[in-house]
Parts: sequence; structure tokens; C-alpha cells
Amino acid sequence: MTYNVIFDVPAPIEMYDATHAVIREAVGNTDVGLVLHIARATDAGFEIVEVWRSKEAFDDFNREFWPKAAAKIPGAEGMEAPPGRAFEARGLIVAGKEDLTI
Repeated sequence: MTYNVIFDVPAPIEMYDATHAVIREAVGNTDVGLVLHIARATDAGFEIVEVWRSKEAFDDFNREFWPKAAAKIPGAEGMEAPPGRAFEARGLIVAGKEDLTI
């Protein structure tokens, strides 16, 4: 069963951009169990929606990769991953395995 989570982060979208770049670098081509990641700017900061293969994969990522990435983000040193809200996904279609650049 997948593990699905939404993060509402009260920080500028530029913080997301910096975080995303550092995490992509830290993870590289490692299969961490992430199925889908999408982010968008909001009036209060930014929102992230993720679908993981399992809760265990999500927890492993936050234990193994997040601390290393946070240490490289200016202003985020030692920051814990933001709290998220789990949700039940009713459907998901992923068409292909290519990265989508928006």
C-alpha cells in the first residue's frame, strides 16, 4: 500500500527551489521509493504532495537523506523535515518513467 503525504510549508518558494536541488543531488539515481512528487507555490508559501511506495520508504528517506540535504541548504541547517498530513489516494496514473521538467 502506498503512503501519501501533503506538506504545507510557510516559506518562500525559493526555499523549495533550493531544497529540491539539494535533495536531487543527494539522492541521485537512488531508488528511494518515491512514486510521485509535485510542488506548487501557495499564498502562504508552498505545498508538496508525495506518493511513496510505503511508509517505510518515506521514513527511510527522512532518516537517511533529509538530514544530509538540510545541512547543505542555506538557512535550513539542522532543520527537520516539515510535518505532513497523510491521506488516502483513490487513484494514481503515472504515464512513463521519464522525469517531467516544468
